[in-house]
Amino acid sequence: AVKIAFKAAYPNADDVEWEKEDENYEVEFELNDVDYSVLYTADGTLLETEMEIETEQLPQNVIEYMKANYADKKIKESAKITNNKGVVTYEVEIKGKDVMFDANGNFIKEIKD
Repeated sequence: AVKIAFKAAYPNADDVEWEKEDENYEVEFELNDVDYSVLYTADGTLLETEMEIETEQLPQNVIEYMKANYADKKIKESAKITNNKGVVTYEVEIKGKDVMFDANGNFIKEIKD
């Protein structure tokens, strides 16, 4: 069910890699030179879609927060995450942690790796 849902949603995906994450399934892939990660339940229900973005594409509040609070840390990766209800969050990966923000660029929390 998961593979059918994925193939229907992303028929042109390249470099597809699957892994089990707790009870769910995560698939990482490329589409039009952009890295994605999609999380599905075992029955094929989409939970969230994570799309890698350029740091410059983050909301301005996020960029300012990172400069003010993590000036000494290099941003490794930035992503826009959309859950199955359409709620957007942003994730900024730095050494040792991910920093999460809401759709408006307001700080939510840190997650240590």
